[in-house]
Amino acid sequence: MTTMKLAVRPLPRAMLIDMDDTILSAYGRPEIAWNTIANEFAEELAPLPPAQVATAVLAFARNFWANAEAAWRMKLAEARHLTVKGGFAALAAAGHRALPDDLAIRLADRFTAYREEEMFVFPGAHEAIDRFKALGIRLALVTNGAADMQRAKVERFELAHRFHHIQIEGEHGFGKPEERAYLHAMQALGVTAEETWMIGDNLEWEVVTPQRLGIYSIWMDVHDEGLPEGSTVKPDRIIRSLGELLPDPAVTRHKTKTAKTTPCTVAGCCKIKDLRILRNPL
Repeated sequence: MTTMKLAVRPLPRAMLIDMDDTILSAYGRPEIAWNTIANEFAEELAPLPPAQVATAVLAFARNFWANAEAAWRMKLAEARHLTVKGGFAALAAAGHRALPDDLAIRLADRFTAYREEEMFVFPGAHEAIDRFKALGIRLALVTNGAADMQRAKVERFELAHRFHHIQIEGEHGFGKPEERAYLHAMQALGVTAEETWMIGDNLEWEVVTPQRLGIYSIWMDVHDEGLPEGSTVKPDRIIRSLGELLPDPAVTRHKTKTAKTTPCTVAGCCKIKDLRILRNPL
């Protein structure tokens, strides 16, 4: 087990929470997703085995996203077209059948649709977030990606009213791991780094940079895979679900000072429907 059993730490005044693969099952286990889609296209891929095609595409995708500029997160469908074409090209270079570009585009688009179809809220995530808010913790959803795609997830999975501040990279023009992404969120909540926790599944975005800013950083390892071999990153805590951060029910209600917030000026950023209820995309 990777979950770090530490002495109980007092809850913070604020939490910055990632969305994809922290609240939602979105992009985890890409090898399973690519194999599933490759099998759907088995006839068109023949005589190449679907598993071989999936492996080639995933290898190209991992390398692409490891080096891609942030702008590609705003063009996810186009990026997937490129990664599938790249996987096909690698197979052809190895002496296998040359697969057509139109097949690459259809396979990539089906993969994107499949990811959307299979997306869901992790069990207990809504309840944990609602409890954090009930305990008086200021909450910001801080997510990277295109405005339309990420905002659609926020609405589809009923997240807007659960947070005091919604911060989407495509709406703001900046995102993790840029320092201003965290600083802006904390300013919107009216808190300091020392009063804030960051929770998410990306070691660079949710641990390395936040720690540098003085934020207590919690890594979400939902599949209990452990830190990558040779990783020098040391999260302040590792969890498998947001519910692990909740205090024991017997603990008295968390008390916090009223935060002096700074309204965000980005249009559409902090829409709250009901004021009564206060890993790369491979």
